[in-house]
Amino acid sequence: MRFIFFFLLFSASLHAQIDPQKVTIARDQYGVPHIFAKTDPEVSYGLAWAHAEDDFESLQKVALPSKGLMGRVYGKDAVGADYAFALFRCREITEEKWTTLSPEFIRLIEGYVQGLNDYAQKHPEEVLHKDLFPISLKDYIASSVLALTVFNGGDKALSAIFSNKVDPLIDFDKMGSNAIAIHPSKAQTGEAFLAINAHQPNEGPEAFYEAHVNSEENWNALGGLLAGGPCILHGVNENLGWAHTVNLCDRMDIYQLQMNPKNADQYLYDGQWVDLEKKKIKLLIKGVPIPISRDLLWSKYGATMKNDQGVFAIRLGANMEIRALEQWYRMNKAKNYTEFYNAIGLQGLSMFNIMYADRRDTIFYINNALMPVRNPSPEFNWKKTLPGNTSKTLWTSFQKIGELPQYVNPKSGYLFNTNHSSFLATAQEDNLRPTAFPVQSGWETNQNNRSVRVMQMMPTGKIDYATFKKIKFNRQLPTPLQYMYGVDSLFLMKREEYPQYDSLLQVLQSWDRKGDAESKGAAVFLLIYENVSKAMRGKEPQQLTKLECENTLRSVQDYMRKNFGTVDLKLGDIQKLVRGDKEYPAPGLPDLLAPEWGVAWKDGKRKITGGDAYVAMVRFPKTGLPIIETVNTYGASSKKGSPHFDDQVSLFLKQELKSMTLDKGKVLAEAKRVYHPGE
Repeated sequence: MRFIFFFLLFSASLHAQIDPQKVTIARDQYGVPHIFAKTDPEVSYGLAWAHAEDDFESLQKVALPSKGLMGRVYGKDAVGADYAFALFRCREITEEKWTTLSPEFIRLIEGYVQGLNDYAQKHPEEVLHKDLFPISLKDYIASSVLALTVFNGGDKALSAIFSNKVDPLIDFDKMGSNAIAIHPSKAQTGEAFLAINAHQPNEGPEAFYEAHVNSEENWNALGGLLAGGPCILHGVNENLGWAHTVNLCDRMDIYQLQMNPKNADQYLYDGQWVDLEKKKIKLLIKGVPIPISRDLLWSKYGATMKNDQGVFAIRLGANMEIRALEQWYRMNKAKNYTEFYNAIGLQGLSMFNIMYADRRDTIFYINNALMPVRNPSPEFNWKKTLPGNTSKTLWTSFQKIGELPQYVNPKSGYLFNTNHSSFLATAQEDNLRPTAFPVQSGWETNQNNRSVRVMQMMPTGKIDYATFKKIKFNRQLPTPLQYMYGVDSLFLMKREEYPQYDSLLQVLQSWDRKGDAESKGAAVFLLIYENVSKAMRGKEPQQLTKLECENTLRSVQDYMRKNFGTVDLKLGDIQKLVRGDKEYPAPGLPDLLAPEWGVAWKDGKRKITGGDAYVAMVRFPKTGLPIIETVNTYGASSKKGSPHFDDQVSLFLKQELKSMTLDKGKVLAEAKRVYHPGE
């Protein structure tokens, strides 16, 4: 890991080298970086440097597939990322579309990439593989194409094909995010409110990192970003704010190709046999001395794979577009609703609901997607695997931004999304009609527990800020439950008919349906949820039968007794928030407004892996800067030994927020450390 000459070799590809002395990083009392510089590229340089100081491994994980090194570093379980990068042609689309990027954005990413490369040069002991650096601009953008392809479900499609299960499995998981906007006319104080609350993993490249960026080129924004983000991905600037939730509309199609029985590398298309495009890739795997060769297939429909069921192709907009990060950058710099709408009109970002509020009396929500313009013929079921032998199913364009479901200033005065239907985004009389949109687009029509709770808690009249926060942090499940499988049946079981489970049923049926750490009912329900999730996976949505309820109770009771020696347990006895060598009793259940989810850990306990993550609550007064409160799961740093490794845990568990500001003077006056990159 010696990089004596790499920086000099790479420097020629940049327009101008950034002087780190012109970049200032101010760390506040929680270690959150506030980056100041004259120009946007200099600020982006500082953002890359600060993020690398706190979590260089996650930044490298994003870039490794662009060099085919994920398997080399992390072994066979990770080599799929290298394969996916090549299969989805992330490098090729980057080369093809490079000229669509604006000069201003290229300047920005030049600064960011130089920051990463400079950090690697200064800290070679932290570099995961000697061939990773230097990262080029095109490596960086190609990595973002893969990241968005994965976010859009490309990885799940690959997994389904690889596992010979092309029709997607119904999943009980209730991971998701929240975003709520309140118009000043509905707020008691006459100021807009915005809740920014995407639910993400707690650690790794998909965990939120909080930062504040401020240049003299009218860029002043604070919020959350993921590893590799050169700007704020959702947050707030001096005039407006925006939040994302994952949308579940039908952005991707899987096709089954009709193969030539006389030639395994040809498929039928409009009556003609067409050759599959084919090339080899050599996958490098840690501990395996010889590279593994695999075929990369491509058809008119896109990335193509063979399995025992046949030959299938995956088509989605995420690997046809490279301007997602540029769109986010433009959203960062928008000063009003018109500029913000023009930014999202770029349509570089292939997914995510966008919730918006500003200081000028506008709230807005759009179900944003690169939504294919599909053939409306009833002969094709766009929810299923499609015939890959005809141009009739090969879409080649996307709906325009104005054709997507969206709202501006509904009379109700509020908008929200919890990964549910965009036709249930506000008061009933203000909601859009699903029939106004093409059925083949597959827009969501579902409710979930969180969407029901928002509507239950939203006052009919005006709302104060304290109530707004209570909605976001609510840990109450509704009645009836909105899970895919009908676990409500368990609440209706007659205890006298099941004396062997009397203790469990008594606790469950007297439970107030709150996911508090001290709750015994929540402990029972969590284990019920996990048991049903496994037992029913892949089955059609249905109410649990008596036999399924009895089997579930038996499994839960056996689990408690085996691992804890008792059924008298609180949620916090089973569910833990873990950071380093510390563990904390943790509240939260899947699909609460303040949710948590996790995996089996040790001694029967479960470790939280994701949930309520980064939270930002924003108020927009008519004058002055936005009033911002935030909290992150653990802290600003992922490095053990840092004082900011876990210094927000207490706030997070108590649902308390810390004050943040866009005021440069205040930040510098109160900063605990002010320095230049490299010092």
